Amino acid sequence: MPPRLAPVPPSSAVERAVRGWLNHLEVERGVALNTLTSYRRDLSRYAAYLREHGVQEPSDITEGHVTGFLASLREGGPEHPPLAASSAARTLVAVRGFHRFLALEGDVRTDPAGAVSPPKAPTRLPKAIAVEEVERLLLAAGVGDTAASLRDRALLELLYGAGARISEAVGLDIDDLDLGEGVVRLFGKGSKERMVPLGSYAAHALEAYLVRGRPVFATKGTGTPAVFLNQRGGRLSRQSAWAVMRAAAERADLTGHLSPHTLRHSFATHLLDGGADVRVVQELLGHASVTTTQIYTLVTVQRLREVYAQSHPRAR
Repeated sequence: MPPRLAPVPPSSAVERAVRGWLNHLEVERGVALNTLTSYRRDLSRYAAYLREHGVQEPSDITEGHVTGFLASLREGGPEHPPLAASSAARTLVAVRGFHRFLALEGDVRTDPAGAVSPPKAPTRLPKAIAVEEVERLLLAAGVGDTAASLRDRALLELLYGAGARISEAVGLDIDDLDLGEGVVRLFGKGSKERMVPLGSYAAHALEAYLVRGRPVFATKGTGTPAVFLNQRGGRLSRQSAWAVMRAAAERADLTGHLSPHTLRHSFATHLLDGGADVRVVQELLGHASVTTTQIYTLVTVQRLREVYAQSHPRAR
């Protein structure tokens, strides 16, 4: 049977070591051919980098060489375009596996790649929309006075007014609402319970739906305690809630990818823009760690930069 990988004549001790590790993976560990091909490509580039920097022996490789190679992946060059953080991290997996193998086999005394961390992908800022766009969306959700329009307006008002996750909103039962006190009980991840204030707009929308909309749906069902009901009187699904959001966004002529979570992101961003303490926003969102909430502060800083660039006479 022909070998799964065509032999490549080694030209240095590093390349011989690379070939030895690939043979180990192929013969002793049965690694898939696609994985081996990927590792060979990554380590060929690594060996070329070391050769350019005068490194011939595996024992001469330092942590600085590994970090330098990682930086070169991100920067690119004449023969190779820059790699994204995810692709560079994948290449580092091959490099770390190679050095770990050499250390375990006793070919080198230390593992120069063991402490090298992969590059972090850029933080994706949460998608938030402006207050004016939220108002357009909410108005578009409540067109008319039908049971469905009352429900849709109440649903979106709740998502924005309480910063609720869509699963929390459709999971609400009647007993979770206290409109007299203006609060709602939400059950987040891990069934963690929190009490969140409701703004007057959300409270009024919910009251209108509960009085004039929900009974219309409830007569068709079997007595579920769910707040938000579908046309058959059962609990509204997440998919149906997404459809409510999409339909309202279309009527409001809002472009871009909007989801129910967009209203949660907007809730947090607008609170911070208004001066709310990040710890308070953390509690309102039900985040276990304030680190998660602090992502929203990056959004507000970005907004400040935009306003500054547009408004200050010497910004540009």
